[in-house]
Order: sequence, then structure tokens, then C-alpha cells
Amino acid sequence: MVTNIDKLLNWARGHSFWPVTLGLACCAIEMMATGGPRYDISRFGYEVFRASPRQADVMIVAGTCTRKMAPLLRRIYDQMPEPKWVIAMGSCACAGGPFVDSYSMLAGADKIVPVDVYIPGCPPRPESLLYGLLQLQFKVSNPAKVRLMKHGK
Repeated sequence: MVTNIDKLLNWARGHSFWPVTLGLACCAIEMMATGGPRYDISRFGYEVFRASPRQADVMIVAGTCTRKMAPLLRRIYDQMPEPKWVIAMGSCACAGGPFVDSYSMLAGADKIVPVDVYIPGCPPRPESLLYGLLQLQFKVSNPAKVRLMKHGK
């Protein structure tokens, strides 16, 4: 009985996300385009972008992660209620991008917060963000399958 309730809860979590945006650079433009009528992310369960991290369960880090921005990024992550997930969007958020050798850059958002889905590209197209959102949806809705995939079974 507990398993069926867990499956129901995971399905509900996976189909009702409330993202908070952290648009730090040019990737934010593509993220805003994804929220528009042409791509309509609400059909996948990602409703309105939230302005407050206290109302969100998904953080989309879109752009460069600088040393000066790191404490703010961590504070926003800490203000989000559990369960929470993070998507790193763009080459800069994934691994530092072309600015990785700069003194002020960090080599990815995963140096600050745990990242669940990486979306490479400079900047990634809205279709790539949609694919990443669907990957997060699968990961949340099917945690047992994701565990098996990690171990190669």
C-alpha cells in the first residue's frame, strides 16, 4: 500500500513543478522564450515561473556562476522548500563555459548547489530546455528506474 501512495506522490510531484528562475546571462533569454506561448511549458506541468524561492521547487540556473553570485545562489537554494531540484542551463552553468579560466568564474553551478539535470549549449535552445525539463520529470516520477539506470541494470 505504501508503494502505491509513493508512486502517486512521485507522479504528482513530477507533473506539477513550480520553477524559480535565476537568469544570470544570455541563457535567460532562451528560458524566457520557453515560458512563452510558442513552447508553452505549462503543458508539461511546469506552471508559472515563481518570483519567490519559497514558492518554488525547481531552480533553473541559466548563465554564468560568478564568485560574487555564489552566496546569493546558495541562499536562494536554501530558501526553497523540500523536495527541491536544480537544473543547470547552458555551458556556463554546467562547467564554466568560455569564461572558465576567468578569476571571477566558478566551473559550474554544481560547485554551489547540487544539480539534478545538466542542459549543455551556448545558449541552449528552448527545445533543449524542454528536453531537460522532461528528463527531470522522469527522474522525479520514476525514482526506482533512475536508480537502476545509474547502476547499469
